[in-house]
Amino acid sequence: MKTSILPVRFLKSLLKWFVLLFFLAAALLPIVWLFINSFRTNIELQVSSFALPEKWQFSNYAKAIQMASLPRLFFNSVLVSAFAVGVNVIASAMAGFILSREHFRGRDAIYTVLTAGVLIPIISFMVPYFSLVTKIKLYNTLISLVLVYSAVNIPVSIFLVTSFMKSIPKELEEAGIIDGCGFVQRFTKIVFPMSRSGLVTAGTFCFIYAWNDFIMAMLLTSSVETRTIQLGIKFFTSQFITDYTTMFAAIILTIIPSVAAYIFLHNKIISGLTAGAVKG
Repeated sequence: MKTSILPVRFLKSLLKWFVLLFFLAAALLPIVWLFINSFRTNIELQVSSFALPEKWQFSNYAKAIQMASLPRLFFNSVLVSAFAVGVNVIASAMAGFILSREHFRGRDAIYTVLTAGVLIPIISFMVPYFSLVTKIKLYNTLISLVLVYSAVNIPVSIFLVTSFMKSIPKELEEAGIIDGCGFVQRFTKIVFPMSRSGLVTAGTFCFIYAWNDFIMAMLLTSSVETRTIQLGIKFFTSQFITDYTTMFAAIILTIIPSVAAYIFLHNKIISGLTAGAVKG
């Protein structure tokens, strides 16, 4: 019996590793290809797109920074992403507190309506957002991007934060009430600090979306002063020629912040995603 069980376990383990390595390769191969080709010349790329550089062209990165004015674009993207995360986290935290800790008529209906936005394609909001932004005279401003990015991520943020806040023991809140905590103090001193993992998860998702968005930025801005990092990538292409290797270098630079954010915060992100499920 032991001899028959061991091969089965070995095959299961081998299959798991094969599946993991397959998805790892599928995820990393495009990035590795992009990284290697960012150090090549356009002529080398045309000859063979799968080869190491004959001479590593580090100047592609300096050229990318200079051509696209990347420092300014980085500043705009950081500014927009940071404020969008702040607005999104504060709004979803207050909504999540009400929906998870208070009992009132219509609570479930409100929660369903707010989180139903997860099922709606973001592209379907293009016309309504454009109309609203132009009507309130915020077109071609960074404020419009902040408001749109924070609003687009509200459904998923409320879903995550509400699920996390439901997992916080009510006894802690009841103890605070006995000590004299009011409604606002229960939120600011008890529930909000203990929801850090859920808020970090929601904020990270909002940051990644705001940093990587192209469609809304192209729709709501038009000047160089309000251009974000993803729009800057577009201007490496022209009607007759495209500087691919320099564009690849710029792309590598743009993906570093979102990847770094996930690497540093992945423990809190995972705990925030699983908190509601653990309670259930």
